[in-house]
Amino acid sequence: MTETSTIAEQGFPPDLVIEDTVRWLEKAVIGLNLCPFAKGVHVKGQIHYVVSEAMDAEAVAEDLHRELEALAEANAEKRDTTLLILPHALQDFLDFNDFLEVADAMVEELDLGGILQVASFHPQFQFEGTDVDDVTNCTNRGPYPILHLLREDSIDKAVEVFPEAESIYERNMETLEKIGIEGWLDLDVGARCPVTGHGSAKAEK
Repeated sequence: MTETSTIAEQGFPPDLVIEDTVRWLEKAVIGLNLCPFAKGVHVKGQIHYVVSEAMDAEAVAEDLHRELEALAEANAEKRDTTLLILPHALQDFLDFNDFLEVADAMVEELDLGGILQVASFHPQFQFEGTDVDDVTNCTNRGPYPILHLLREDSIDKAVEVFPEAESIYERNMETLEKIGIEGWLDLDVGARCPVTGHGSAKAEK
């Protein structure tokens, strides 16, 4: 981690950041059933939340390295997945999107390919070919930039019990188009800490 003042001193109490993240998980991801696999690990308390103090990409990489190793070594029954939350760093989606290549490369460098993978959420996420206010972008938006560390084995097991996993994407698009942007805003799943930074790269659908 970088040598900075603590998150709490900068107005980012870790407990509040985690509360925001859990509220988004419960009301959006689970509440709208955007990920049918999320409820199980949430109810069982198998999600590990980490609030990063990193201020730049280099420090985020250090945190990610540590958390990848920790997840790989942890008992899956106690820690199935990790959410690395970034209230300071990579607020610009262009920068965040670029960092995902670093994350994928790190998984391979640690010989964790096929064991772990890194998914992501960002407040300004935007699919290629969509307007910034297109409600379908919200499938990949979170209250803060988030790196989601997952076990490949857990994904495989989840897919086995959910045979129509390939239809999740299309169903999520339909769900969000049905509630519209106002319905999404009514969920009130944004950050309560003063996240700053803008910019939009467009991810391919």
